[in-house]
Amino acid sequence: MPVNLTANSISAIIAGDVNAKPLVQVLDIKLIGSTQERYRLLISDSVLTQHAMLATQLNEVVKSGRIRKGSVVQLIDYICSTIQNRKIIVVLNMETIIPDCEVIGNPKMFGDFDSGVQNSVPDRNYGTAAMTNNSNLGTQNPGRTNYSNGNNLISRNAGDNNVQSFRPTVQPSFQPPPNYKNHGAIMKNEAPARIIPIAALNPYQGRWAIKARVTAKGDLRRYNNARGDGKVFSFDLLDSDGGEIRVTCFNTVVDRFYDTIEVGKVYMISRGSLKPAQKTFNHLKNEWEMFLDTSSTVDLCPDEDTSIPQQQFSFRPISDIENVENNSILDVIGMVISVNPSVPILRKNGMETQRRILNLKDESGRSVELTLWGDFCNREGQKLQAVVEAGHFPVLAVKAGKVNDFTGKSIGTISSTQLFIEPDFPEARDLREWFDQGGKDVASQSISREIIPGGSKNEIRKNVSQIKDEGLGRSVKPDWITVKATISFIKTDTFCYTACPLMIGDRQCNKKVTRSGNSRWLCDRCNQEFEECDYRYLLQTQIQDHTGLTWVTAFQESGEEILGCSAEELYKLKHEEADELRFAEIIKSCLFTQFMFRLKIKEEIYGEEQRVKITVVKAEKVNSSTECGYLLEQISKFSFG
Repeated sequence: MPVNLTANSISAIIAGDVNAKPLVQVLDIKLIGSTQERYRLLISDSVLTQHAMLATQLNEVVKSGRIRKGSVVQLIDYICSTIQNRKIIVVLNMETIIPDCEVIGNPKMFGDFDSGVQNSVPDRNYGTAAMTNNSNLGTQNPGRTNYSNGNNLISRNAGDNNVQSFRPTVQPSFQPPPNYKNHGAIMKNEAPARIIPIAALNPYQGRWAIKARVTAKGDLRRYNNARGDGKVFSFDLLDSDGGEIRVTCFNTVVDRFYDTIEVGKVYMISRGSLKPAQKTFNHLKNEWEMFLDTSSTVDLCPDEDTSIPQQQFSFRPISDIENVENNSILDVIGMVISVNPSVPILRKNGMETQRRILNLKDESGRSVELTLWGDFCNREGQKLQAVVEAGHFPVLAVKAGKVNDFTGKSIGTISSTQLFIEPDFPEARDLREWFDQGGKDVASQSISREIIPGGSKNEIRKNVSQIKDEGLGRSVKPDWITVKATISFIKTDTFCYTACPLMIGDRQCNKKVTRSGNSRWLCDRCNQEFEECDYRYLLQTQIQDHTGLTWVTAFQESGEEILGCSAEELYKLKHEEADELRFAEIIKSCLFTQFMFRLKIKEEIYGEEQRVKITVVKAEKVNSSTECGYLLEQISKFSFG
């Protein structure tokens, strides 16, 4: 059937009209961008063609094939920007009308179109384009469909591409309320800033303004570098189209805006600069980050804008977190099933902070540890502890939690994290309903501890030679494997070390200690002396199988599993009782004994050298019955002709 495009609509858009919702055809699609995927389109209105850029939130419509070469689409929301002296239409929202269609008309590129043709030249008297040779606006012929959008009237005949009239009226651009404070006189010829969506921001635009809600505000931080002392803070913005961006202020700009910015309030912001976002510290889905300077304006919007949501989440099931990269930032929601007391923790820099551990579970059948740090322990942490102790299990939504893989997978709070207790939105209501209707009694497996027995994650069988041949441990995440091997050698000169017995919070310090001048033990980390120390295994062992041999390190628990006694007993046997015979018997008893080793393999940096470190997580003597069952199962997988 004939397809009618909105002829001459590209001229209108470039002249300034962004209020109509024209039908255009996609003639070409090209993927561009190195840091973030973006798609550039060549669109046609049957008369002209022009380049357009898709907002990143629309990438999926191209990837899924809903929009492709030849598609006829309706532009719903869009703006026209000047990028490197070229006009680019930035498409924020569009709808596919016809997925596939032959090229309509014989369009020419906008810049090549004959500027002498009257009906395609911008009419400066109207501020838009005069796009018709037919001035009979009052005639309505049979078969004509009229599309009305505000003051814009598009009237077209069915069966042809002749637009009978198209005289859109440009709506006045929004101008932020005047801010005379600290700015002096306003220039009369200064063009008003136009509100655009956050997703349409780019560094090549002229004047612009965004209207957005503050969803998070970071603490005021002070720093010192080669240029001297300074201070900085950041806040996150969310607009009505779902676009997010981080805004950062330094030094004198901090003094202007730090006390002004409040979480939850809506502001009109203009005159900022854009730079590529540092993804190491910025988790928002935006390739740009905004920086304010002394000329920037931040004006509070007095009327609450209900079109802008209070917060935006991208929740991940707890079961997904098990496969997420370390240090990733994500959102998670779960039922709080336990809350540990807050304990003081000594940081590496010698400063003390508070730590509190919670446990969350959800419908995925998994649970995860959430570690609260600093003020979170006393604010939300104290409230959650009181609620759980009273016998109630609250819903907790975590915005911007950081993934840690130190002991399995866990989540920790950072400065930009936000916690929402018993929030009122659909995900929270669904989770509460599941929990109250039986989810409370459903067993869940924790992803936060290294659960070795029966854990498929750690039951990948390898032989010794495969560790080197397959380059295990050299990826971002450690490799976990099981190796059946015998112990061929144990270093006996440094099989253990003297450790600090003091408790830091709910964990022992365990740092190496030395003798002080008065024969007491001194811990540099805790800066304390004590009479007795602990002895902990640091066992360097060589293991081998039929394919080769390698060195592994066994710490306290796995060292006791290998040698059958504690490090303190073995130390006293050798150094205090001087029973060399008994000491040698214990060492020899485990040599050439076959163990099932659970190994953690990870590349680490020692000095300036990278080495693969193999740590024994668990060591069990081979159970003949269990191993025979495993071998028979493996044999059964082979078919013999």
